[in-house]
Amino acid sequence: MSSFSSPQEKHEHSFQNVLSYMYEYDDFMDSVGHVIDLGCDVEATDMLWWASATTRDEAKTPLGIKCVGVNTFKRLNSSHNSISYQNHNIESLNRVKKSFDIVYCYDQLQYLLNPYQALSNWWHIANKDAMLVLAVPQTVNTEYHIQEYNLALGHKYHYTMPQLIYMLAVSGWDCRDGFFKKTPGDPWLYAIVYKSNIEPMNPQQVNLYNLIEETELLPQCAVDGITKYGKLRQRDLILPWLDKNIMIMEQH
Repeated sequence: MSSFSSPQEKHEHSFQNVLSYMYEYDDFMDSVGHVIDLGCDVEATDMLWWASATTRDEAKTPLGIKCVGVNTFKRLNSSHNSISYQNHNIESLNRVKKSFDIVYCYDQLQYLLNPYQALSNWWHIANKDAMLVLAVPQTVNTEYHIQEYNLALGHKYHYTMPQLIYMLAVSGWDCRDGFFKKTPGDPWLYAIVYKSNIEPMNPQQVNLYNLIEETELLPQCAVDGITKYGKLRQRDLILPWLDKNIMIMEQH
């Protein structure tokens, strides 16, 4: 399933909002060897971008990034030598044996029945210091100055920035040094976080206070808000994005 009318529309969205920013970091791009695209589209549009990426200098040397796509359709409509495909459920991934530098999931988290388990499984296939790249629609938005609560076809849960940060931290992803974006008027949440050295926790046994007392996985602004108010509040979040802009969520 997809929020977009075509694979090309999805790729244009991902390039404009995420990939173009990542490409500005030369040392980072040089460090990427293997990418897994969880819930890839049948045309492999985002994987083709990764697999075809070059350096930004005049020589434009290919970076040689290898990609693995995972979804439940039979095969990809791509024959690129650096792209392979596995027909598999992206929540369990028990047949995926490799480790990856980038775990990439664009427009798929909202369709998963058990996102905590999925995020935990993704942690286990990530290399040390690997990066998780997520984009998921926010289901609570303001339209024409009226608060709207929408659940689209196939979506299983509501997502907000506080909830997404909490789920990522519980699942072992480092949100303290992560990057986040939510633009007013744009119903999408973006998160880019690193794999921590803390294994995923049991969501039934952990709470906000466990996270701030036993880990350093939450942004400091979230820690300060929880300490003062006993809750993770959107209005307390002040978060950076890849372009070095700061998102002040009290303004949303």
